[in-house]
Amino acid sequence: MKKIKIYSLMLMAGLFFSACTNDLETEPKFELTLEELLARDPNAVEGLLSRMYSTFALSSVSGPNDSDISGANAGESPFIRGLVNLNDFTADGMKNRWGDNGLDQLTTTTGWNSNNKFFKYVYDRIYYTIPQTTNLIVILKTKVDVANEEQYISELRFLRALSYYYLIDFFGKGPLVDDNTFSTTTPLPEATRAELFNFVESELKDIEGKIAPSNTYGRANQAVVQMLLAKLYLNAEVYTGTARYTDAATYASKVIASGKYQLEGNFAKNFRADNNTSKEIIFPLIADATSSQSYGNTTYIVNGNLNSTTMNLATYGATEGWGGHRATKAWYGLFASNAASLATSNDVRSKLFWLTGHNYEMNDYKEWTDGYPSIKFTNKNTDGSGSITSFSSTDFPLFRLADTYLIYAECALRGASTATVPQALNYVNLIRTRANADVLTNISLQTILDERGRELGLEGVRRQDLIRYGKFTGGSYLWPWKGGLVNGTSISDNYKVFPVPMSALQANPNLTQNTGY
Repeated sequence: MKKIKIYSLMLMAGLFFSACTNDLETEPKFELTLEELLARDPNAVEGLLSRMYSTFALSSVSGPNDSDISGANAGESPFIRGLVNLNDFTADGMKNRWGDNGLDQLTTTTGWNSNNKFFKYVYDRIYYTIPQTTNLIVILKTKVDVANEEQYISELRFLRALSYYYLIDFFGKGPLVDDNTFSTTTPLPEATRAELFNFVESELKDIEGKIAPSNTYGRANQAVVQMLLAKLYLNAEVYTGTARYTDAATYASKVIASGKYQLEGNFAKNFRADNNTSKEIIFPLIADATSSQSYGNTTYIVNGNLNSTTMNLATYGATEGWGGHRATKAWYGLFASNAASLATSNDVRSKLFWLTGHNYEMNDYKEWTDGYPSIKFTNKNTDGSGSITSFSSTDFPLFRLADTYLIYAECALRGASTATVPQALNYVNLIRTRANADVLTNISLQTILDERGRELGLEGVRRQDLIRYGKFTGGSYLWPWKGGLVNGTSISDNYKVFPVPMSALQANPNLTQNTGY
């Protein structure tokens, strides 16, 4: 069976955090603090740790109609939904047509402000996970002893660092909650992007040698920590002003050299309901249609790209088509410059768009048939078998080996001393050969950006890539509906980070708004 262990433990943890009464009982139940719980039952640490992993995968362990985030819409506030909204819909390859207030501004890169609910949801999710993990870290370090304690602490520190990584990328500033400041009762000072970067770097480097080389599926191991370091260093010049491409290549090489991961022979398997058996996925965010339902995990991606007016929902294992998301020619145009050429492309990745009944050009982003829905993620197994369900059972591959190869290749071309261009070319061609694309004889930085677009679309990295390449803001690179115009227009540099939500500014007077908002 798929994914049973981690989620049964996660649901146990949900009981520890739940209210002490239910609708049928008025007599209070005895409620333990986390410290008391762990003192009585050290094995409870497994469930509590799984609860922290779940903050990246679900809206809440209480079910799809509840959210960990106070006052938030349960369907709109999960992490994966926020990642897609902020890193894919704001970039060139994907657009949403619903016209929702907040989401529409992301799709058109216009009108961003501190009251946009989707900025708030992501920010609040980050600052839900950070103090929760810190609380457990402090308890395990100072108040209780459990078997294999170093491993549990290391995993919690990784999850906290992962939250900070996205804070750095999205907002560039925020309070630094750590073991020392966790109990502070007054509002914490604002930490700069560089200060947050230094904290995440130091945390990950410290746990690299402490966390286990191997772990159960869906949990962090040494290679997962090394992969996050590679991604942190890859974007270091954006975050701190100082390039760290040699370090990024070093850590990408460590992941590759671990030998734990291989390119999956069938590219599509990484995005199917049986992707828990993929050899390529380094760190997944787990989904299951029965035990871990959410409107904001891959259900959002699968159902959002489907519409029964032009597609057969059952083909993709779904009962609902939300008719919201379509790719633009900025993504599928990387395979072919027109519809006829795209239909005959040999690249297997080019086959993961629905063409029938749709137009190559997105003349109206609110028109369902303008642009091609992405069928990269589906709720069926690789061989086409599987149930038809309301929720998705496809895990989200947050880190996978193809990205590691492309990080190495980019760093080699940017002059990393620990990477070579011939090896970079080899890695790129391994990816292209898997996709049945032509082998290249030479590569450039533009080659890598384009290959990242072909390979990693809808995986929550595109906006970040465009910023690193200097193509997100300004007018040197335009895409459909950039700046709210059909052919695109220049947008200002302040859009490289999102505005700090107004609710955060009101809650902590030490916080300042990002420039331009």
